[in-house]
Amino acid sequence: MSRFLLGAPPAFMTHTSVPLFVSNRPLSKLKNLYRARGPVAVDSGGFSELDENGSWDEGPTPRQYAGQVTRYVDEVGIDWAAPQDWMCEPWIIQKTGLTVAEHQARTVGNYLDLMSINPELPIIPVIQGWTVADYERCIDLYDQAGIDLRRLPLVGIGSVCRRQGTEEAAQLVERIAGHGIALHGFGFKIDGLRRAAHALPSSDSMAWSAAGRREPRGCDFRLPGSHGRSHKNEANCLRYALAWRDRVLAAVEAGVSRPEQLAFAFAT
Repeated sequence: MSRFLLGAPPAFMTHTSVPLFVSNRPLSKLKNLYRARGPVAVDSGGFSELDENGSWDEGPTPRQYAGQVTRYVDEVGIDWAAPQDWMCEPWIIQKTGLTVAEHQARTVGNYLDLMSINPELPIIPVIQGWTVADYERCIDLYDQAGIDLRRLPLVGIGSVCRRQGTEEAAQLVERIAGHGIALHGFGFKIDGLRRAAHALPSSDSMAWSAAGRREPRGCDFRLPGSHGRSHKNEANCLRYALAWRDRVLAAVEAGVSRPEQLAFAFAT
């Protein structure tokens, strides 16, 4: 059984019990945190850091990030968090000026740093790369560091979401999953899930928010505690997000009835 995490702003955590994926960037800015109603995982915000700054220099240090994750465990009750990894899309590589190999080394190094700061942190390792050979070299880096990814409950696979509508992406996920690694796919949309879901025990998406920006307000839904404020579009609407999630689950599950599709059962 697989789990789909709805990408969401922190405010959703106390208003729905569906599994959520929340970014550390807005979460870390909150003075007060509250216990989540349902399962929550935390994204480090790595893509935004590298896309905007070309490095992690403007973001939290590993020790600061470890402290933030510790706080989320204690106050929110999160299941896991991503490390401060280094994506390997060609345009990100161009912004950092580094090589794929260096991004991989820094990704593995950050995981090791976080584990050395606090081995009890629920940080999952992430495999980074661009070609199949890259990802397999990253697995080797973890092996060389004494980390057997096959024995861990969940491992992220990065730099896939922006090419997930292709057979190349599906074959990549299948190849890496074939190493006996339980993968979490970051930022997967319907097409990507239909192609690769059978190889992903876990995945997330916040595609609803981008779609919602193009939608005029369709309801007067307000989060409790919003002081009566409504919204101009659906980009931050919980009701819209949950309806979108239902459509994603239905669409992917409907695909299993077609012979060319592989089964994918979601568990919430």
